[in-house]
Amino acid sequence: MQDLYKDREEVDANDRIHKVTKIEKRQIELDERGVKLRLTIVDTPGFNDAVNAEECWKPIEDYIDGTFEQYFKDECGLNRKNIQDNRVHCCLYFISPYGHGLRQVDVEFMRHLQNKVNIVPVIAKADALTASELRDLKDRIMSDLDRYKIDIYRLPECDSDEEEEIKRLDKEIKAVLPFAVIGSNCVIEGEGGKRVRGRQYPWGVVEVENPRHCDFTKLRIFLLK
Repeated sequence: MQDLYKDREEVDANDRIHKVTKIEKRQIELDERGVKLRLTIVDTPGFNDAVNAEECWKPIEDYIDGTFEQYFKDECGLNRKNIQDNRVHCCLYFISPYGHGLRQVDVEFMRHLQNKVNIVPVIAKADALTASELRDLKDRIMSDLDRYKIDIYRLPECDSDEEEEIKRLDKEIKAVLPFAVIGSNCVIEGEGGKRVRGRQYPWGVVEVENPRHCDFTKLRIFLLK
């Protein structure tokens, strides 16, 4: 994240006691097979950074509520044809790879927002875990979600006449939940001299877009296709 936002200031220990969640918006345009998409990313630096993290989810909940209120006002106005839909349609909730399932703050956040936005749990820094550790963590997270009765967004069932390729993708995506991803802004040399986005380690290269290394490509399909 520091590579993405180089102007972001680091805070010392004293500031962390009262650190609050910020709301930062970034907008990008994508071209998916000729279809233009305008994607707004709402980042929340400071979430759960404070020593006292009580109600750290509140600024995010207030922001989501505010977008719904503004959309409702615009719908009731006279210029309805030119309404910009700034509602939050999906929340990627990043879970630490270093725990043993969901933390209390994870449970509280998702409980408060599950009825306001589609929640998609994502394990961050998946390259910190071995394959078996990652499988165990995914199982514990899914078990915790059921135990705490937290609703996450799940793909609907495919119609019987759906294309086989769509059915296959649907099955594969459902099997990997929660998604486990690796982040990198570096393009490096991978297998066979191929240029890939990934991370270089003493033992080899981890590729962001290699489905054998993480679930990034499945997450992208899940969100955009």
